[in-house]
This record gives sequence, C-alpha cells and structure tokens, in this order.
Amino acid sequence: MKTIYDVQQLLKKYGTIIYIGDRVADLELMEAELKELFQSQLVDVRDYQTALLLLRHEIQIQKEKRME
Repeated sequence: MKTIYDVQQLLKKYGTIIYIGDRVADLELMEAELKELFQSQLVDVRDYQTALLLLRHEIQIQKEKRME
C-alpha cells in the first residue's frame, strides 16, 4: 500500500466508498472507517498502520495547501 488510491481500494473491498467533495473531509472519513475496520479485526495491523500513515500525511499536505 503506497497511495491514497490503495487505501480507497482497501475500503472499497469492505463496501465503503467515500466522496463528499472536500478532500480533507474525505480523508478524515476514510481514517474513521479504517479505524472501525481495524477495531472489528477485519484489517491487519500492518495494513492499518500503513493506511493511517498515508491518510494523516495527505491530510497534513492538504491543510498546508489551504494555508497558502
């Protein structure tokens, strides 16, 4: 798992497609869904950690873009 697209595909595998139109809100919702899947033991630890890192990194990038 290397991109946000990969995270979207992981969520899609469990029937979750997220699109609100606000990139940061989309990413934050993906993070919440990922946490729920992990707590339900549907996603393994490594995938969870990697996806969480990717999402948080992208959220930070998007928030920095808004500040410019």
